[in-house]
Amino acid sequence: MTFVDPGDPDRLAAGARTLLADRFDAEADAVGRAPGRVNLIGEHTDYNGGPCLPVALPHSTYAAVACRPDDGVRVASRQADTGWSGTLDEAGPGQVDGWAAYVVGVVWAMRQDGHRLPGLDIVVDSTVPLGAGLSSSAAIECATAVALAELLGLDLSPDVRRELALACIRAEGEVAGAPTGGMDQMIAMLAEPGAALLVDFGDDSVVPVRLDLTDHVLLVSDTRVSHELTDGGYGSRRADCEAAARELGVPTLRQAGLDDLRRVTDPVRRGRAHHVITEIERVERAVLAIEGGDAPALGRLLLASHESLRDDFEVSCAELDTAVEAAMGAGALGARMTGGGFGGSTVALVPGALVEQVAGAIDEAFAAAGFGPPQHLLAPPSRAAGHA
Repeated sequence: MTFVDPGDPDRLAAGARTLLADRFDAEADAVGRAPGRVNLIGEHTDYNGGPCLPVALPHSTYAAVACRPDDGVRVASRQADTGWSGTLDEAGPGQVDGWAAYVVGVVWAMRQDGHRLPGLDIVVDSTVPLGAGLSSSAAIECATAVALAELLGLDLSPDVRRELALACIRAEGEVAGAPTGGMDQMIAMLAEPGAALLVDFGDDSVVPVRLDLTDHVLLVSDTRVSHELTDGGYGSRRADCEAAARELGVPTLRQAGLDDLRRVTDPVRRGRAHHVITEIERVERAVLAIEGGDAPALGRLLLASHESLRDDFEVSCAELDTAVEAAMGAGALGARMTGGGFGGSTVALVPGALVEQVAGAIDEAFAAAGFGPPQHLLAPPSRAAGHA
């Protein structure tokens, strides 16, 4: 079985500086780091005004930045053969394609916020698996944002962190073209070690929830089925939810209840709304289970969430279902797909003594089904973005 090593932070930061020198013959003026995330529960609730409960990963992205004497912008990555080059005025919506849009979008958004930025050379390096539903894109954005904040002399206070998170959300939506809800950027910028983060998009509150798993761990399994937020599937689910809310006459599905569902005439939209309404309740119950130390109850909620995402929201796939079923059969207390769906990863609540057994069972189930081998991560709740 393959476990992804998060790497040594000091070594990775030094590696980003070296990469900048190799690619652009430039010395770094700042290096930012931002974590990936696994969403414990609360999927597709953020853009519906609801709560979610993500956890920051130890796996992170590093962005090394050097100032230029002109208005040029150049972007490169250790994980990609292609990059982007242009000018500050060209760094905006409709100008950048592919992964570089997540970097360039942050430059654009921070300039829109009134920050005076020079020309820039930027490189990124990451241990967050790409396309795995673990927020590699927001990690790129937030690592870039904190590096630029260091250039600008900004203190990473809670208010500045929120401001940077909002800039990264705009970068993803308006430049990269991914209509996400903001959970990923919030956890990357505001995470606390040892805690999940209850992010409520109804009132914009952010509350740490101490995650004392005692004898249990969070096992993340990357199916290695490509996960893209810009290919239309995510956007169509969001559109279905918004249409259901309009039909019910409410601003978001957060204001709807199960009794309202009979008024949603389209059965597909009704299923989407059913998932959101019940998922919001599951998040609330999950917080109570965590605070009460009730791991079995939390596990049952994870499994119920997966079933809802599979049946009502229709964003699962054969590989995700296989990983969940294998984890449960090998002793996990609960498991679910995590992230936007259509591939990506699962998260399982596993007794610590059974981690290798559960990971091995997933590997065996994938081999039996003819799928490519997955890879696994351990997900202790980790720290927020910062200078590296």
